[in-house]
Amino acid sequence: MAAITRLSRRLLARRLSTSVPGRAFSAQSAEKVTPPAPLIRESPDRVKWDYRGQRKTIPLGQWAPKIAVDAYVAPNVVLAGQVVVWDGASVWNGAVLRGDLNKISVGFCSNVQERCVVHAAWSSPTGLPAETLIERFVTIGAYSLLRSCTIEPECIVGQHSILMEGSMMETHSILEAGSVVPPGRRIPSGELWAGNPAKFVRALTHEETLEIPKLAVAINDLSRSYCSEFLPYSTVYLEVEKLKKSLGISI
Repeated sequence: MAAITRLSRRLLARRLSTSVPGRAFSAQSAEKVTPPAPLIRESPDRVKWDYRGQRKTIPLGQWAPKIAVDAYVAPNVVLAGQVVVWDGASVWNGAVLRGDLNKISVGFCSNVQERCVVHAAWSSPTGLPAETLIERFVTIGAYSLLRSCTIEPECIVGQHSILMEGSMMETHSILEAGSVVPPGRRIPSGELWAGNPAKFVRALTHEETLEIPKLAVAINDLSRSYCSEFLPYSTVYLEVEKLKKSLGISI
């Protein structure tokens, strides 16, 4: 009986091998049939970015933002490319200054308030430079948009205002909140303008022109009281707090 069983197994194995001649039954032959997956190598030229939190300064090409030692730039501000923040100036939370096409300058003791967007175009429709120039003692109200414009010393731009390419505000001028200055429009010195498009409202008094630089100084004095609250790199303050707790230092 055992001999008959062995004989039947041999006959069955022969039939299977003859019926499927190219079939492989071993693990070794299966590896030969299936080609191995190609090995992907990382290019040495690949730039390794750090996405752990928002970066305050972003170099673009050969240009990198420059911030004066005593200037205040909030932690969630973005400065990209050709941006210069001069002494005593302040840039407040959520503002974006993007100097990818041309230069952006925030002058001495000037302030760019919350959620402002400052940009510069390649060229200007007027004879003025296409860079965005904010000179000294200038106040830019929150949520304003500035693009390739020139703002001379001691001016006030109201919140939610828009200044287009080639526009200009001369010294001791004020733009009311929500105003839009069309391309190439000039606001003369000592005048108050408002509207969409912006139009002349009235002339400023001597007392009003004296208050303009005082407002800029007061805002920048306020920014200095906040400088010690922030560390320069994203969420690194959380690690500092953990270190303080581990060393038993009161927070």
